[in-house]
Amino acid sequence: MTPATRMGLSIAAALTLYGVSFGALATASGFTFWQAVALSALLFSGGSQFAIIGVVAAGGSGPAALGASTLLSARNTIYGVQMKALLDPSGWRRYVAAQLTIDESAANAMVQTDPAESRRGFWVTGIASYLGWNAATMFGAALGDVIGDPETLGLDGAVVAAFLGLLWPRLRSREPWALAVLAALVTMLTMPVLPPGVPVMVAAAAAVLWSVAGRRRRGSLAPEEDS
Repeated sequence: MTPATRMGLSIAAALTLYGVSFGALATASGFTFWQAVALSALLFSGGSQFAIIGVVAAGGSGPAALGASTLLSARNTIYGVQMKALLDPSGWRRYVAAQLTIDESAANAMVQTDPAESRRGFWVTGIASYLGWNAATMFGAALGDVIGDPETLGLDGAVVAAFLGLLWPRLRSREPWALAVLAALVTMLTMPVLPPGVPVMVAAAAAVLWSVAGRRRRGSLAPEEDS
C-alpha cells in the first residue's frame, strides 16, 4: 500500500465519523431521511452541509441556507482548477473528479511529489471518503429519526461542535485564526439585526474580501523581476 493510499484511507475513516454526526443532526433538526441522504450524495461538502442544517434549524430560510452553503463551498472552485492542472482528467472522469474534489482529496493530491501518487491520493481519498460519508449519513439519519427533538440530547449545539471539528485541523497558521475571529465578530454583530442564516453569509463574504485583499497585498510586496 503506497503512502498516498494509506493517507487517503485514514482521511476517509475520519470523515466517516463526521458523516454519522451529519445524518443524525440533519434528521433531528427537521430534515427527512432522504433529504439528508440527498444532501450528502449531491453536495458532498461537510462544512457546507452543516451550514445548511444549522441555518434551517435556527429558523433561516431556504435561500439563506443555500447562500451560506454556496459561499462556504466556493473554495472548491480553486481546488478544481488545481486538480485539472494536476490530474488532467478526461471524458466522464472530469465529472466524477468534480464531485470528489474536496479539501481532503485535493490536499492529499498536492502534497505528493510523484505524479502517479498525486493521482492515486486524489482518487483514493475522494472515492473512499464519498462512500464512507454517504454510508455514515444513512446510518446517522436513521439514528436521528429515533432521537427526535435536537434539544433532547443537546444536538442543537452539536451542529456547531461538529462544524468546528471540521474546521479545527485547518487553523494551523495565524491568518486562518484571524479570519475565524473576523467571521465570529461579524456574525455576533449582525445576528441581532438580520434574519437567521444571513449573518453567516455576511461573515463568509467578509472572509472572502479579507482573503482577496491579502493576496493583493502579498502580490504588491513581492519583489519584481529584473527585465
